[in-house]
Parts: sequence; C-alpha cells; structure tokens
Amino acid sequence: MGEIRHLINITDLSVEELEHLMETADDIIAHPEAYHDICAHKKLATLFFEPSTRTRLSFTAAMMELGGNVLGFDQAQSSSSAKGETVADTIIMAGCYADIIAMRHPKEGAPVVGAAKSRVPIINAGDGGHFHPTQTLTDLMTIHRKKGEIGNFTVGLCGDLKYGRTVHSLIEALLRYEGVKYVLIAPEELQLPGYIRDKLDDAGAEYREVTSLDDAIPELDILYMTRIQQERFPSWEEYEKLKDSFILTRKMLDPAKDDMIIMHPLPRVNEIDVDVDDDPRACYFYQALMGKYIRMALILYLLGIK
Repeated sequence: MGEIRHLINITDLSVEELEHLMETADDIIAHPEAYHDICAHKKLATLFFEPSTRTRLSFTAAMMELGGNVLGFDQAQSSSSAKGETVADTIIMAGCYADIIAMRHPKEGAPVVGAAKSRVPIINAGDGGHFHPTQTLTDLMTIHRKKGEIGNFTVGLCGDLKYGRTVHSLIEALLRYEGVKYVLIAPEELQLPGYIRDKLDDAGAEYREVTSLDDAIPELDILYMTRIQQERFPSWEEYEKLKDSFILTRKMLDPAKDDMIIMHPLPRVNEIDVDVDDDPRACYFYQALMGKYIRMALILYLLGIK
C-alpha cells in the first residue's frame, strides 16, 4: 500500500491535496450514488477520549454513506484507558480491527503519539487546544462552496482566539492562500497566542486586533464566530467573566455586506442569537453538512481509494 498517511495538522496536506479533497467532495455532492459502496467491507474506528457529538456523528455518517462500517467509543470512561492503557496501545489494538482511525483526545499531541505506532491511517479529530484539522477542512469547503475561491477576502475571527483550536488551524490553512486579511476580534484575555501571531507576521499577513465586533462587521466577507470554551479555562471564575463577551444579534448585521457569510464550528452556546439563523448569511448548519462530505473525501484519500 505504500507509506501510511496520517492527518494530524492541516499543514500535513499540501494546497494541491486540499484542492483535490474539495474537488472530490464536490463530486460526492453532485453524484452521491457513485460513492454508496466504495468503502464496502472497510471499517472506521472512532476513538473519542473526549465527548463530541458533532465530529463523531459526522465521521460516522461519512463512513456509512461510503458503505463502510464504524466501531469505537465516545468517552474515555468506556475505553480501556480507564484501566490505565496507554494511547499508543489503544491505537495499536484498534488498528487490528479497523482500516482507519479518527481520534479525539483532550491532551495536546496525543494523536502524534498514536500515529508513531499505528498500522493504519489516523485522523486527528481534535487534540485539546491544539489542532482540529477536519474542522478546518470543513471551513475551507464551506468557503469554497459559498465564495467560489479561497483567498482575496477579509475574515473576522471572533471570540476565544486563545484556546480555540479551530481558529488556530484555520489561520494556518489560510496563510497559504493569497489576499486574505484578518480581523482578530477578542477580549484582551482571549487574544491570539503569540506563536500564531508570529506565523501571521512571518507570512507578512495583513491583520489587526480589535475588541469590538460592531466596529469590525462592515468590512468582513466572512465572520467566523467561536464559543467561549469553559472546558479550556483554568478557572470557573475566569470563564464566567468572559463567557458573554460577544453575542451576535440580527440587528448587528444591518451594516454587514449582503454576501458576508457567518460561520461557526458549533456547538454554539449563546454567542449567536437564534434570530440570526433565518438570515441568508448564516452558514453554520450548512457548514456542518459540508463537514460530512469533506470527511468522506478524506477517508477515501487516506485509504488510497480512487
């Protein structure tokens, strides 16, 4: 079969590979019947050491729509890690039963440890506050479908830019495309970490940091909202202080561009008012749908199925 490919960070994929995955996903959307049995007799193991409804269901739906089967667990307590088994051992064991693994873990770097031992492709489905590459694929697919191209736009990233792994991965992906301007919208306590800011600087990217969502909205082509993640905070008090920092309402969209798109990796808590859901610019549920198609394309690619 050749070298086993894993997806740990979005930068593991070249721009050409990203384009190939999006073209495959486009074809799946256009001709779903051609893919119904393409993964017959293949198995995906979903090893979720941390709860995640959306990502796990998306991977499960993706494999099932390709005609494959799914096995796994959805929390650490229901795996042998509760007995003290190492991540590496769990991965080796799962590789005996499955052809490909999607893994989520609360500890940064856990998928790297797993990939070093794995006999089958591993997809990082999120590791702590680190990377979430298939969410980034979902984001890129949404932009590709809604904007026609990736590049030459202004994107506003709003909310938890410090702990939000989706934001970090998306910036890393977008830095490889031309003409992207960044507006970083966050309270001072949740601004982008230095190492991501360094990447923006090294790439010569045009960006500015602001604390007001209202001021930023008129110039944006894409507004990427994120929730304030209680599970990433060192203390409940700090979370309580910042949890309602930004709440997008329908009224706030009055000065926005007609073709602006609003994205959110979901789940939302209260950072997007439900009134916004009916606005044609709201794309977060469409985004979730795109996640299924791009994960289908990724599974095929890593399994080497043409």
